[in-house]
Amino acid sequence: MRGRARTHYQLATVLLASLLVVHCLPPALAQEPRALADEVARAAVSGGIEHRRMVRTRSGSGGSTDRWVINILEVNPRLARMDLALALDEIVGTEMTSSLAQRYGALAAINGGYFRTTGLVRGEPMGLLGRNGRLLSEPVADRAALSFGFDGTMLRAAFTHATAELQVRAANSVRQINGINRPRESNELILYTAEFHRTTLTKPGGCEVTVANSVVSSISRNGSQAVPANGYVLSGDGEAALWLEQRLRKTRRIQLTTAVRHRPAIGFQIGFSIGGGPMLLSQGKAAGEAEFKTFSESLTTARHPRTAVGLKGDGHLVFVTVDGRQPGVSVGMTIAELSDLMLDLQCVEAINLDGGGSTTMVIRDKVVNQPSDSTGERPVSDALLIFARP
Repeated sequence: MRGRARTHYQLATVLLASLLVVHCLPPALAQEPRALADEVARAAVSGGIEHRRMVRTRSGSGGSTDRWVINILEVNPRLARMDLALALDEIVGTEMTSSLAQRYGALAAINGGYFRTTGLVRGEPMGLLGRNGRLLSEPVADRAALSFGFDGTMLRAAFTHATAELQVRAANSVRQINGINRPRESNELILYTAEFHRTTLTKPGGCEVTVANSVVSSISRNGSQAVPANGYVLSGDGEAALWLEQRLRKTRRIQLTTAVRHRPAIGFQIGFSIGGGPMLLSQGKAAGEAEFKTFSESLTTARHPRTAVGLKGDGHLVFVTVDGRQPGVSVGMTIAELSDLMLDLQCVEAINLDGGGSTTMVIRDKVVNQPSDSTGERPVSDALLIFARP
């Protein structure tokens, strides 16, 4: 056999082999949807800052199609700066991401970390929050964290896991602080800083020690004590209340330790840190299911609207929102799908932030994604603000 006849024979052999492979596959694998198609619209927001709107579709078996609407903001770290804004400028309360961006004059913004959505302290962060060298909310369960800083020439970002050492020393005795700027539970000792609210919002019955200029100014069991601008309040319940009263009979001076440890260590001065998770990518690879252990199965394996931040190999930062819970428009993503998306965007590090109805991206005072709540944009606890460098 030679020439054209040989070519036809080889082609027929390849086709037959391909058919055999498909028929030998398990049905689930043989029908797995794989065809991806992206439509991307690009627009310059400012020098070094680009917005891309991607509509991604995937064809499945039986004529089904998945559809995602994805907004991407890519930032050159040499041409931008960032800040963290608290809703209503304190821990308690919520505010829309668009309102925070407008109030601070930000070029763009995305929603930030997880937060308490109900109750008297609605808006309280559920995880790490630090700003300007002050710890405002403690890390939760060694979850992933995102930190930003400026080294004099460029914006820096770090993707880590964070834990904290929280202690108070009084009269040569040391006690663990259970939390910062959150509701006080049974036998807990909570630290309230000036960023929390005008008062501690606690009920009577515990012991609250007000410290101003590093010296104890009052001790009360009335609850809801005022938080001084130049100090803090230590609020104890049960055993913690007894410890405060016993130790402060002997001394008026208190020493606090509120140290955060990041893994890996951060090599620049931190401007602000925010908790999130799960981590999506680490050193160019999917972080894996070990990241899921402190999150519900629904959060990781169900499709939801998502907010994520990534770092590319060239140092550019990538801010992403994926709309969801809108059949026929955008179905949302699982954590695994979001990790794949961040890899597609050439990120080597990436983290998931608060999502669901909180997912919001704002550019020049306009919400560019489609939040999933029926009432529209959801008020949130905090937002990451992006500014063009002058």
